[in-house]
Formats: sequence, C-alpha cells, structure tokens
Amino acid sequence: MLEIIYQDDYLVAINKPHGLLVHQSPIARDADEFAIQLLRDQLLKKVYPVHRIDRKTSGVLLFAFDKEINKSLTEQLTLKTVEKIYHAIIRGYTPDELFIDYPLYKDNGVLQEAQTRIRTLDRAEINIPSGKHSSSRYSFIEAAPITGRMHQIRKHLAHIFHPIIGDRPHGCNKQNKIWLEKFEMNTMLLHAHKMVFTHPVTEERITLIANPQTEFRRAYEILAFGKEIPVICSDKN
Repeated sequence: MLEIIYQDDYLVAINKPHGLLVHQSPIARDADEFAIQLLRDQLLKKVYPVHRIDRKTSGVLLFAFDKEINKSLTEQLTLKTVEKIYHAIIRGYTPDELFIDYPLYKDNGVLQEAQTRIRTLDRAEINIPSGKHSSSRYSFIEAAPITGRMHQIRKHLAHIFHPIIGDRPHGCNKQNKIWLEKFEMNTMLLHAHKMVFTHPVTEERITLIANPQTEFRRAYEILAFGKEIPVICSDKN
C-alpha cells in the first residue's frame, strides 16, 4: 500500500518510495510496478500526476482526480508559484547557503536555464578513508529548485562537486562503493520533503510534507548528524 499523506475530493498525494517509477518509461523496461497504477488500484479511481520525481527519489508526489484540476496545478508549476523543498545527503561540506545558476541541456540538445537554492542544515565526518583523504565528510542539505529541469538537483550538486550519495550516473563512484560495501546501501539519498501550492478549488495554501524513507533515515543515523531529522505531518497553512 502506498502511503497517502493528503487526500480530498480533488487531490491525493503520496510519499513515493525510492525505486518506484511514476509511470511506464521506455528507458526502464525492467519495472513492472508504477505509482499511477498502484494508486489507481488502491483508490479504485483514475489519477493524473501533477508532476514527476525521479525513480530513485522518494517523497511528495501529487495527483489530481480530473484533468481540469491537473491543468490548474501544472499552470502553477509553470508560473513558479509552487514551492518545492528536497532533502539530500551529499559528499563534502557545502557552504551555509548557495545559489546555483547553471544551464542544463535537454535530451534534444537545447540548453535551458536552471537555478537551485541550497541551504546546509548539518555536517558530519566519519572515520572512513575516501581516495587520498583519511576520512569522509558529508552535508545534510535543503535544495529548492527554482526551475524544474530533469535531474536538476542531481546535476547541479554534481556540478559543484558535492554529488548526492547513491546517485548514478551523476554521483561519486568512490563514495557509492563505500556505502555499498560498508553499509550495504545503494539508495540515492534524495528526498522530496515538502511541496506548497494553492488549492485550485478552495484557494487555500496547502503544505504537503513527506517523512523520510527507511534508508534515508538509516544513512542519517549512521552519520550521526547533530540535529534530529525533520519528521512533520502535512497540513494547511
């Protein structure tokens, strides 16, 4: 059963687990389960995805129950009035705050503007050598994408040499190997934590929050970050 974090007569949101595709894709023919199908079967009604998140990413995934509601919400995304916050565990120590303005190419070769705001929530160091370094350093960050390009956060963090742990192909092979061999973990540590939007019918400002999945929590505990990992329920502002 998918974890439903919000539902009314018009919308439903789930906490998508790592590894689940939103819908069928020709580039992932190995998959036989999809969020759209599972949610439709669970609720016994048709659902329309308002947005998409990567297969390897967990967290908030919003659906509409009809096409008009879906259209209204996608327009909010286009107008950049939807706030999205991701959490990630990444290699190295990042600055307290950082604005990344780095264009990204689409599959067809078209270059698109792309901006992401980064805020460091905590830092940790463990006594495991990595390459020429005697220890491994990590940051727990909040990433707010201003634009919505494919793999934007993953590519932006790789661009500043602070890739997400468990990311392939944009991550660090040495770190990914450490986490696989030392901790038996190959999950990409990126989580869609929060989404804020205006309800297309009630016009209330809605805040959806998805609690981190098991493997993300385990990595957080392994690194013993000083702050307790955020665990909050979805609500309305």
